[in-house]
Amino acid sequence: MEEVKLFIFTYFAALLGVLPPGLVNMTVAKTCVDKGKQSGIFVALGSTLIVFFQALVAILMAKYIFTHPYVRTMLLRAGLVIFVILAIYFFIQGRNSENKKIKTAKKHRTKSFLKGSTIALLNVFPIPYFVVLSTLFNAQGGYDYGMLSIILFSTAAASGSFSSLYIYVVFFMKIEKHTQKFAKYSNYFMAGLMVLLIIVALIRMYFTA
Repeated sequence: MEEVKLFIFTYFAALLGVLPPGLVNMTVAKTCVDKGKQSGIFVALGSTLIVFFQALVAILMAKYIFTHPYVRTMLLRAGLVIFVILAIYFFIQGRNSENKKIKTAKKHRTKSFLKGSTIALLNVFPIPYFVVLSTLFNAQGGYDYGMLSIILFSTAAASGSFSSLYIYVVFFMKIEKHTQKFAKYSNYFMAGLMVLLIIVALIRMYFTA
């Protein structure tokens, strides 16, 4: 029964945690607009695989990470550097593609899957989030879980993340006729999103220092 509660709790926590616009879900949305629904789904699947391992690492290392603020700060610093690089990249991409006509690219499943995996791998924020989730659910205040609980936690985190990403796929495909402006300025939008995430990272670093 406790395992079922853990799964449900983690599933919805992961789903709600991914719903706000972020690096991964907006990459899925951008891929849907540029390359179609199938490519977007494979980006989501690639991201979900990484989320599974991020959750696995988080619950296995929860005690160490949670009791060492320095480790959490280093994760945030790594995320900050990545977001700065991505912000510059998307801004340059936006400048280069400003006068180019938007075309629908041919679908490449493997490429989209690897793209999703890479983007999720660059996004280190979920690890501290899953660390907090794993400690909140443990009523005894400890950090030790059995193997079944660890697998269920990681699976629930991945499932919840995929469900949230799939919502983005469905939403952006439903408004397909109205996404030309998003497609045209998507790189600028992503650059702006990276700036927002940089600010969030700086705030988190300040309060965890």
